[in-house]
Amino acid sequence: MTIFNLGSINADHVYRVSHLPGAGETLAAHSLQTGLGGKGANMSVAAARAGSHVAHIGAVGPDGIWARDRLMEYGVDTRHIAQIDVPTGHAIINVDDAGENAITLFSGANQSIAQSAIGAALSAGSVGDILVMQNETNGQEYLAKTGSNLKFRVCYAAAPFDAKAVKSVLPYLDFLILNEVEANQLTRALGVEIGALKVADIVVTLGSKGARWINTAGGVDQHFEALSVMPVDTTGAGDTFTGYVLSGLDRGLSMGQSISLAMRAGALMVTRMGAADVIPDLKEVEAFAGL
Repeated sequence: MTIFNLGSINADHVYRVSHLPGAGETLAAHSLQTGLGGKGANMSVAAARAGSHVAHIGAVGPDGIWARDRLMEYGVDTRHIAQIDVPTGHAIINVDDAGENAITLFSGANQSIAQSAIGAALSAGSVGDILVMQNETNGQEYLAKTGSNLKFRVCYAAAPFDAKAVKSVLPYLDFLILNEVEANQLTRALGVEIGALKVADIVVTLGSKGARWINTAGGVDQHFEALSVMPVDTTGAGDTFTGYVLSGLDRGLSMGQSISLAMRAGALMVTRMGAADVIPDLKEVEAFAGL
């Protein structure tokens, strides 16, 4: 099957710093690393490296052809990535010595994806294909509604969190992935607990505490332990987790098996500096055992 990903494509400028700068503070960086990023690109690369056929739907400017080429090198189907006359998205990422990050994002071309391009991409799919989206592009509601009508499996990573965006796609979702902070934000925004949402499967990532899977139809509420690792950079770890979960489901694994595999992928990812360019492949993940 195919995983269709309506997702952002960014140039990531990663600055290594002793600590995250405060308001009004000027801080010298130890190093600068530039590479491929964006939550969408990260998820596409992760799912492709996990063994799935991934078709990315997105846009880059004239300055972003290298990013589209890089995605293709990593095994992603790039036929639905348009080149438009808007600058490519980019992110300024500060990473401190504890591996925590602070990110400033410029959306650029990611917010100018044509609805016709989304429709054209989905017309190439079939019943049972997986759709995934995040909050770094336009077009999520159209993708979710169209995908639901076509009987695709509609998945949503609710990041960066936006209550209005979540509400617009919630009626069409089969699978929701979010972290603990986003889950709390969603609970406050909707006034209901996560487990009460009318979404078949919900996964809440809990960082070093693991992950929680809720299957609302089957009454499942299962906790998965995290692997013990020494973090270097948390950038892209959640996206790697999401890509691996979806690839596992695409390849016929159970939800539990998919989450366990994704936990290993996310743990390995935080031991590496960077985003899409350092996402591990399936062989590396299967061999990884943590500390």
